[in-house]
Parts: sequence; C-alpha cells; structure tokens
Amino acid sequence: MSSAPRTVLKSETAFRSIGEAAKELSLPTHVLRFWETKFTVLKPVKRRDGRRLYRPEDMDAARAIQELLHTQGLTIKGAQKLLKEQGVQTVLHGEARLGHAVQEVIDPGQFTSPAANPVQKLQKTVNDVVESGVFSTGEAVETDRLSSLLSELDSVKARLDAVLVKDAA
Repeated sequence: MSSAPRTVLKSETAFRSIGEAAKELSLPTHVLRFWETKFTVLKPVKRRDGRRLYRPEDMDAARAIQELLHTQGLTIKGAQKLLKEQGVQTVLHGEARLGHAVQEVIDPGQFTSPAANPVQKLQKTVNDVVESGVFSTGEAVETDRLSSLLSELDSVKARLDAVLVKDAA
C-alpha cells in the first residue's frame, strides 16, 4: 500500500518560507529576492541564519507586485510609483487607477482584456521569436524582425519613462 504525499495547507496568518511563498505565487525564489531590492513594501522577516519568512502582509505585497508587473504589464518604476501612491490593498482589491498622464500614453479603454495590453503583446511576440529558434538559423529576415521588435519595445519604454518623469515633476 503506497501513500500519496499529503499537501498541508497553511493558515492565511502563517509565515511562509521563501520556497513556500514562491510556490504559492508560482514564481521562482530569485524573483522574490529581486523584488525585495526594488519594492519597499516587500520586507520579509530575516532570521539570524538569513532565512526569509514571509508574513501575510508580505504575501499581499508580493501578490500586488505580481498583479502590477505580470498582469497589468507595468514597469518596475511604474509599479513602485503606484504602490507608493495607492498602497497594496488598493491594488489587491482592483481599485488601483493609473495616473492621468499614463492614461494619455496608454489608454486602458482601448484594451478589452489584460492580454490586449501592447507591452504584453510585444513581450509575447519577442518570446515567440526567440522560441522559434531565430538565433540558431541566422536568417536575416528573422533578425530584422527581432531588431524591429526591439526598437518598438525601446519606443514604448521611452514613452512610459517620459510619463513617469513628467508625473514625478
């Protein structure tokens, strides 16, 4: 008789190791460590031996960061600004609103779903090109397409950065 491993669910109020937190968020642990360096709202407790323990508020912060970066397609700088201005709970409850200047550059009304976000579309296209093996074939047509996509991505980033600088002023 073989026994299948049981999954023990932790309480919402329980602390989580970085591995448990990463698994719950479906992220690699290095992403959480990186986010700690970029987002002041994410401050897990560190034990004397250096191990991180994610409190419920840290899990909320990580979920909010994930929502802004991965679902809404914001840049790290844009997500930092939104979290600073509106807070984690506002993002988690879907009440966060992009500033007026950001809406002028990227009008959210033109998107029917998060997947229609132009930055996410561009990221998907670049990923598709890389996965297609363009680098192994060396075909000039694919290289030109990738160069064009990179140029477009640089343009989108420059417009977003300009908006963020304008808002900060």
